Amino acid sequence: MNWTLEVVVVPVSDVDRAKAFYSDQVGFDVDFDTTGSGDIRIVQLTPPGSGCSIVIGTGMTAMKPGSLEGLQLVVPDLHAARAHLRERGVEVGEIQYADKDGFRPATEDDPLDNHGFIFFADPDGNRWAVQQISTRP
Repeated sequence: MNWTLEVVVVPVSDVDRAKAFYSDQVGFDVDFDTTGSGDIRIVQLTPPGSGCSIVIGTGMTAMKPGSLEGLQLVVPDLHAARAHLRERGVEVGEIQYADKDGFRPATEDDPLDNHGFIFFADPDGNRWAVQQISTRP
C-alpha cells in the first residue's frame, strides 16, 4: 500500500497576504480558494511539480500563525531557486552547506547536491528550507 503526503496545513494570520506571498512571490499555483459555512475559508496552493500542496485559511487549525517550521522544498538548482525568490522580493538567506558539524556558508567548491540549502519564512514566520537535489539514486 502506498501512503502519500498530499496536503500540509500552514497556519497564517492573514489569508490574502499569505496567498499573495505563496503565489505571487514564491510561485506556487493556486489550486482553489473557497469559503464554507461560517468563517471557513480554504486556499490550496501547490509548488510547481509537487505532489503535495499546502492549505491556508480560516477556521481550520488551532496552530498559531507562524508556528510551523521544517517544511522543505527540493530543487535541482539552488542558485536558480535563490535568484527566483530574491527577484520576487522574498527575503532568503545565503546558500548554506550541511556537513557533519551542521550548517555553514557554502563555498564555490562545495558540491551542493544533497548538502546545499537556503532558508526563508513567510510573512507570519512559518519557516521553510529549500534543498538542492539534482539526481536521485
